[in-house]
Amino acid sequence: MEQQENRENRENRENRENRENDTDQSKFIDRFDDVVLGLFAFAERGLLLLIGALAIVAVGFELNDLLVNRDINLADLLLLFIYLEVLGMAYAYYSTHSVPVTLPVLIAITGITRLILLSKDSEPNELMYEAGAVLLLAIAYGALTWASNFFKRK
Repeated sequence: MEQQENRENRENRENRENRENDTDQSKFIDRFDDVVLGLFAFAERGLLLLIGALAIVAVGFELNDLLVNRDINLADLLLLFIYLEVLGMAYAYYSTHSVPVTLPVLIAITGITRLILLSKDSEPNELMYEAGAVLLLAIAYGALTWASNFFKRK
């Protein structure tokens, strides 16, 4: 009888120690996860600030080139618009922690349009492919906007 009680006491003690070890390990893992998530959040914010700063610097360079050359064309304005969209996307992500899918689509449309304007001596086939890409992106933009509005109402 005494041996059985001693065995039960020993098992209870071991179970308690195992639970305490599990709790300590769980706390350590939770703290470790918090540190890792904090580092990722810090890196994310830092990169967003870097992207924004570099976009502003690029706008400055572009404006300087426009002032020095005293020549403004549509390709330059589209490039400034791309910088503006990049800044808008960084702002949207920083403030809401999500990027509307439509912003990268608009950047792609603007970029391909600028490519078309810059490649005046292109083959007609290349021009058709690029125009087709703009059309597909415009259709995708329309579909995404419609879906976003449709599902917001529901």
